[in-house]
Amino acid sequence: MSRMFGTDGVRGIANSHELSPELAYRLGRAGAYLLTQETEPTQGRPRLVIGMDTRASGEMLEAALVAGICSVGVDAIRVGVVTTPAVAYLASALQAQGGVMISASHNPAEYNGIKFFSASGYKLPDAVEDQLEDLVRSEEDTLPRPTGGGVGRVVEQPDAVEAYLAHVVSTVAANPEDRPWQGLKLVVDCANGASYRLAPEVYRRLGAEVIVLADSPNGVNINVHCGSTHPEDMQKAVRQHGAQLGIAHDGDADRVILADEKGALVDGDHVLAICGLHLLRTGRLPGKAVAATVLSNMGLELAVRQAGGSLVRTKVGDRYVLEAMLEQGLALGGEQSGHVIFLDHSTTGDGILTACQVVRILTETGEPLSRLAAQMETLPQVMVNVPVARRDGALENPRIRQAVAAAEQALAGQGRVLVRPSGTEPLIRIMVEGREHDQLHHIAADLEEVIQAEMA
Repeated sequence: MSRMFGTDGVRGIANSHELSPELAYRLGRAGAYLLTQETEPTQGRPRLVIGMDTRASGEMLEAALVAGICSVGVDAIRVGVVTTPAVAYLASALQAQGGVMISASHNPAEYNGIKFFSASGYKLPDAVEDQLEDLVRSEEDTLPRPTGGGVGRVVEQPDAVEAYLAHVVSTVAANPEDRPWQGLKLVVDCANGASYRLAPEVYRRLGAEVIVLADSPNGVNINVHCGSTHPEDMQKAVRQHGAQLGIAHDGDADRVILADEKGALVDGDHVLAICGLHLLRTGRLPGKAVAATVLSNMGLELAVRQAGGSLVRTKVGDRYVLEAMLEQGLALGGEQSGHVIFLDHSTTGDGILTACQVVRILTETGEPLSRLAAQMETLPQVMVNVPVARRDGALENPRIRQAVAAAEQALAGQGRVLVRPSGTEPLIRIMVEGREHDQLHHIAADLEEVIQAEMA
């Protein structure tokens, strides 16, 4: 039986067996019970914050989750349509016992997801998710069922998001009245998602002129030809309006992809380079290191290394980036997809906050984004997905290991080879990175041939 929780909560097509209201109800019961065992309420009944993005299925799943939460004697604080990082922040700011976000991030509208946050605003570790899954799958439900006044209540608190907005603004402006971005023109693509009100509000409070795209959600248009996975309209609008910057969020705004003043894309690796190098030069980068996954471009590693820092590599997934940051005392980490964590300001990736930090550097240095992004040279990458009969044992196979070693030797320290099994499909993924396209294609083809022969 496959694990219920992926790298970012429970996901699937909403109202199917993958993510049914019945499953949401059981997750609400089990999650509320576990989280309230971890932290005692400061006063009154324990509470969970619950938010959602703009998908049509959000209200259905929220109703089921709320019923489950209240059924174990926990209050549900409904904050409405908000971003994932807002739920994480409010779980801590409201002194709740945790938070629940209903979202499938950048996925199509028919999908949805449920992810939990602890009282301190962090995603749950694998071990706690495994406990939660055991409770959900258990044939016998032994969790509490209080009656009368012991049943949890629903608390409507949509204005709670103001605390989150004020927090994000405070990372740039010392005083709420300050307008450090006056004179800046920004294009913002909200993906018809959770940021459609919050992102423009933050940027306007900081003084920018904001041109907004994809801010009319209807329940089914989230991420459709817009947002961080489809930034073409945002890039075009930057050029049309002569903006200094373009910002494209995904459905729950935990990530961001930027465009410079020429409309050229600036991905998460470049954001890590811009922010990491700035913090390094100003003496504000703990450990002189940035955390990133094995998929981040080697150009990021070279740029940080040349500036006197280092890059800490992790497994794919923002939770593993966060683990490395906490273990090694780092302040900055993220993924190429634009999921960036500023641990001094947030417990999880936050696209709105990330855009704020980049624009802050732009205004402090007086440099255009194109020049800031040029601090990192993107090395060419060749990626191949190899269909296989089985994934297990590929990385231990002697012939495959020998072929990878030969490929690394051929690159002579000026590139990387990454071979990894897909987590969800019968594929072995190959990534070869270096300076010469032809060499990369030859290396990838040789590796593909060996993997096919060994894992067919």
